[in-house]
Amino acid sequence: MLDQRLVRDKPDAIAQELGRRGKAVDLTRLQLIAQQQRSLEEKRSNLQADGNRIGKEVGQRIKAGADPKSDDIAELRKQGNVIKQKVAVLEDEEKQLNAELKDQLLNFPNLPSAECPDGKDESDNIELRRWGTPRTEDGLEEHWQIADRLNLFDTERSVRIAQSRFVTLIGQGARLERGLINFMLDLHTSKGYREVLPPVLVNTASLTGSGQLPKFADESFRCAEDDLWLTPTAEVPVTSLHRDEIIPADQLPLRYAAYSPCFRREAGSYGRDTRGLIRLHQFNKVELYWFTHPDHSAEAHQQITADAEAVLQALELPYRVLDLCTGDLGFSAQRTYDLEVWLPGAGAYREISSCSVCGDFQARRSSIRTKEGKNTRLVHTLNGSGLAVGRTMAAVLENGQQPDGTIQLPKALVPYVGMEQLKPE
Repeated sequence: MLDQRLVRDKPDAIAQELGRRGKAVDLTRLQLIAQQQRSLEEKRSNLQADGNRIGKEVGQRIKAGADPKSDDIAELRKQGNVIKQKVAVLEDEEKQLNAELKDQLLNFPNLPSAECPDGKDESDNIELRRWGTPRTEDGLEEHWQIADRLNLFDTERSVRIAQSRFVTLIGQGARLERGLINFMLDLHTSKGYREVLPPVLVNTASLTGSGQLPKFADESFRCAEDDLWLTPTAEVPVTSLHRDEIIPADQLPLRYAAYSPCFRREAGSYGRDTRGLIRLHQFNKVELYWFTHPDHSAEAHQQITADAEAVLQALELPYRVLDLCTGDLGFSAQRTYDLEVWLPGAGAYREISSCSVCGDFQARRSSIRTKEGKNTRLVHTLNGSGLAVGRTMAAVLENGQQPDGTIQLPKALVPYVGMEQLKPE
């Protein structure tokens, strides 16, 4: 969430930065609300100071021998009661303005960092580097064709169980998925991440704190009779691990690796990636998440990206890294590096991880701070897929296909799957 002090004092700067994201905004009304809120806060504070002064004076006079029932004491108490009534009225008015201001601010995305390249859409993203040599032979199959031939998952029966855009992994497919999850978690925990297995159901406060609500309500699955939602990403519950907390500065950074099933409606994506594992309503993901000191978030962004890249390198999967432009940033991000893995059957790079630094945006929404001496500051948060498991499976299948129809697994994955190749069963 944006800092309301900036709305009050520097609305033009906010409008300019949101303009970099392609959003034209008029902050006149919000600025007025913020100014009114600040004015009420000052009036209330001054009145409370007067009330405290009167209360102190009453105590001092009685201590000095004044009759507690005297007219002077009664008059002072009357003045104190009048002040209390005025303070109560101001508190109500201030609470209403705060609620209106917060409701409005929750709909504004994060401001892009100064280093984030300007641009309108994904065509303006900047490629930073590539790793590995992409396979480009003719006749390579796409992953869903391989899966169909090797009987790795079933979509038709999944429609019977649920609806379209769900899959049931079978045999070697289920074993490969499980192996990928364990491999990713072991790799990240070996680098110092603390493993987390969070709830799959999350409440509204958790989704709001991480930035999914109110913006992405239509893309989330909700339990109608409870204040619970199916989590769209482990980023949501991990953000709320420390909601409303003060984290001592000497404990930062906190680094978590969380496995979770994820659920998304994929609103607006119908007709796209209808086959295979790329765009599903339910998928598995290992998420990397950092709570870091605000002075070190830039270095943390480089490290979390490198940690996600390490998975692709260990699995021998060619990929490229993109610096997303302002017009392609996610709602909560200040800056994002996308990792795109090469799918030789499709002949294209596809996103497999977004590594984002969010600054204090999520921390302000979730009230997560750090303390140095007597001073408190909002922490900075970062997140990145490490990796999306289904898309990783797709890449392993397409990059490992052999002339005899088998799939050669990456050496690092063999101990986790218990076989070197996938073969027709």
